[in-house]
Amino acid sequence: MSGRRSAVVRGRSRPAERAFAYGAAVGLLGDLLFGDPRRGHPVAAFGRAATAVERRLWRDHRGWGALHTVVCAGGAAGIAALAARGVRDHRTASVALTAATTWAVVGGTSLGREARAIGAALTAGDVERARERLPHLCGRDPQALDGQQIARAVVESVAENTSDAVVGALVWGAVAGVPGLAGFRAVNTLDAMVGHLSPRYRRFGWASARLDDVVGGPGARLTAVLAGALAGGVGGDPGAALRAVRRDARKHPSPNAGPVEASFAGALGVRLGGTLAYGGRVEHRPVLNGEGRPVGTADIERAVRLSRRVTVAALAICVAGRLGYGLAHRALRRGAGRRGRG
Repeated sequence: MSGRRSAVVRGRSRPAERAFAYGAAVGLLGDLLFGDPRRGHPVAAFGRAATAVERRLWRDHRGWGALHTVVCAGGAAGIAALAARGVRDHRTASVALTAATTWAVVGGTSLGREARAIGAALTAGDVERARERLPHLCGRDPQALDGQQIARAVVESVAENTSDAVVGALVWGAVAGVPGLAGFRAVNTLDAMVGHLSPRYRRFGWASARLDDVVGGPGARLTAVLAGALAGGVGGDPGAALRAVRRDARKHPSPNAGPVEASFAGALGVRLGGTLAYGGRVEHRPVLNGEGRPVGTADIERAVRLSRRVTVAALAICVAGRLGYGLAHRALRRGAGRRGRG
């Protein structure tokens, strides 16, 4: 009986690992070809549901905010887990579910398109057009920004969202499959909705912001390492990226954006950080890679290319890690079985 059970476990684990490998690759290819859906985006549907829950639960209290986080993020991960369980014995359906979920939660192509659209406007000298498009990429107040400041905002957003919109999701997909993909995107979306330090969300959004710091950590570190390692492909300096991370990452108020933005700054040879404004609130952030030059319009394309390289490398690492874990796990089980029989 135990032998048959072991065989069933081994039979299920292999398809699960391959489902992530094939599904994640197909999902990223779908994102590359189609970008985000114009209508009916699952993340937008989650946002509407989270807003409805917020209307019921909002109190100026951390505990109620924590409940909101548990209900929304836990609900998304739970639904994804049920869906994955329902197709786990069907290889094609499992791959399809993983691919669809990956396509839904990553946003690398839309990130690159928006960044390039702003870069094209700046290249054409149309600063007003660039200001109009900037809110599609980040939440900064664009009206007081000149062309150079807009370019800096775009490069910073590309760096941070490479981690938030792509690599972080792949890391948690490798760890936990479809529930990991959906759960990570839910947490990241909640942080964008309620995690900022406005009077309404200072307490209510505390749990979402802290949870996002925790789950975003592995993806941010992997992004920073890969951006530095791949800097040479965009004419950058891997050594400068490493120095910038070591020297400046801790200065950033975000424990995850700091390493990523510092690595991109060093890799591209530019200065990031400084004064910025969100929703009428001015922040004076430390300069990252202060020895670099000011960001230019051409650096937007370089940042997008670096983001693409990081995405491909992250996919390869996450797939290899998932498959390698499965092989090691089965080897340990076989070893334990032989010792038990002996």
